[in-house]
Amino acid sequence: MSNKRKVEIFSAGCDVCDETIALVNRIACESCEVEVLDVRQADAAKLARDYGVNAVPTVVIDGKTADCCTNRGPSGESLRAQGLGLTL
Repeated sequence: MSNKRKVEIFSAGCDVCDETIALVNRIACESCEVEVLDVRQADAAKLARDYGVNAVPTVVIDGKTADCCTNRGPSGESLRAQGLGLTL
């Protein structure tokens, strides 16, 4: 068992992403191994898809999307519920 908590931050280099990276780095302790992954890079984008990341920034801790980062990004269901695609 690892004595480090794996923290992955999925980013696209925007100001909001940079703020999240700074926040995570402020909170992280010596037990945290923080890695920033740029989703504009193919390997990071694939890993993001594997985790189900659909918006950035997203923080994944030990393989699980942080609660603060779930249910983000558009979904067809939520867009249709708001009227998208329905004739007026």
